[in-house]
Amino acid sequence: MSPPPIRVLVVDDDFRVAAIHAAYIEQTAGFVVVGQARTAAEALDLTSTLRPDLVLMDIYLPDGSGLDVIRALLEQPESPDVIVISAARELSAVRAAMQLGAVHYLVKPFGYQLLAERLMAYLRLRHRIDRFDSAPEQADVDELFGLLRAPATTMSRPAKGHSVPTLELVRDAVRDSEVDISAAEVAERVGISRATAQRYLSYLEKHGVVKLQLRYGGTGRPENRYRIRTVGPKNGDRRDGGPRSTR
Repeated sequence: MSPPPIRVLVVDDDFRVAAIHAAYIEQTAGFVVVGQARTAAEALDLTSTLRPDLVLMDIYLPDGSGLDVIRALLEQPESPDVIVISAARELSAVRAAMQLGAVHYLVKPFGYQLLAERLMAYLRLRHRIDRFDSAPEQADVDELFGLLRAPATTMSRPAKGHSVPTLELVRDAVRDSEVDISAAEVAERVGISRATAQRYLSYLEKHGVVKLQLRYGGTGRPENRYRIRTVGPKNGDRRDGGPRSTR
């Protein structure tokens, strides 16, 4: 069963810009817009009533600073995560956003591609955190911080006919699987057709992101199954830096 979508509140004083950003979010698998706010007061009120997981926060608001809104949100028992979206390029604003714990800072104007990459990085982080059942080790902490980095160039500019968000979801489905996974299983996890999953898997395999494994049964053609390809020093293919799978 797929996890519930990330609930997003969009905060921007320009209703046209807010509508564009909301449309971007709705295009991205795994996310849903639950509300839009135009002012600092409205942002605080909607955050309290809607309880979003993530807030896209503008800094320049008619009744105050978005940074002050973030400070107020931090005082709530379960504060949402924040991605700052602003035309502010001052280093002081960027530094303040970092100190307040913003997971990303996007300078306006920006296009769908850039926002989608940041959203998918955040989604990977959320999914990884949800799988922890004990205190993380240092390697786990390093991985969590690394997940917020933007995807590599080869992943952020896929071939024509492939979307970055879907490519990221397919890749993550393979990476998160404890065993080698088939196109049908990827399709079920991501919520796409088997043919679409196979097309994206073939693309990832061609670019060395996943590794194709053939599983032979008693009769008929072998089944194509996939695992993430991560090369470790002198040990060949590894899954997530761990010991080489023998299954």
